[in-house]
Amino acid sequence: MARRLFVEEKECIGCGLCAEIAPGVFRLNAEGIAEVINPEENNEKNIQEVLDECPIECIHWEDG
Repeated sequence: MARRLFVEEKECIGCGLCAEIAPGVFRLNAEGIAEVINPEENNEKNIQEVLDECPIECIHWEDG
């Protein structure tokens, strides 16, 4: 079963940390909310760092 990155948009505070750590994977949209743009862009180590550093833990893996 494949995993996909998921951002709980209602929880995101728009701090931008995810886009700083893995800019090829995340960006802030026009509303200032994080979104996944290309989960294959960075290696899993960078993605794990985002998961660990997100201050409100609104980014996670979801079984798809």
